[in-house]
Amino acid sequence: MVAHAAQPTPGPADQGFPEPQSAEERAAAGARGPSAANDGAPHQAAGEQPEGLFESLLALVKDLPALVSDRVDLLSLELKRAGRALAQILVLVVAGAILGITAWLVLWGAIVVGLVALGLPLALTLFLVLAINIGAAVWALMRVRRLVPMLGLPATRRHLMVSPSPTPSAGAPDPGAP
Repeated sequence: MVAHAAQPTPGPADQGFPEPQSAEERAAAGARGPSAANDGAPHQAAGEQPEGLFESLLALVKDLPALVSDRVDLLSLELKRAGRALAQILVLVVAGAILGITAWLVLWGAIVVGLVALGLPLALTLFLVLAINIGAAVWALMRVRRLVPMLGLPATRRHLMVSPSPTPSAGAPDPGAP
């Protein structure tokens, strides 16, 4: 069995940040090590004075890009994956809609054929099918109109206001009602 050597973790220099210039900076960077940003404990050599607040802030600002870089890379990769998934979802929704519409038309065609076979006149059967479909479409559109106010996130907006009203406005319809 071949043992693989552990890969070193990339440091600031591997991410495009310059190496410390002076010997003191290199010694301080070596003393802090790669986990200095994670444990929060000061790493000081023996006899060294504690860093001042300004130096600590400068060190934090200097290390901040390295700390944020990994998270930004992860966000970027996940956004790319989410974009691909969204594209696939849209294609599948369009395909499902086409297949659903086809099935809907075949179902109503079979109903028309059945009603005509039972003796109903073709014109009356087609009018009946049309009336049922228009009625269902009107119901769906009325339901959409009741749901549209929910897109404005009314409860969240009430809670984010400086002086939120404890109850919703009296005239507002309940969008969750059937």
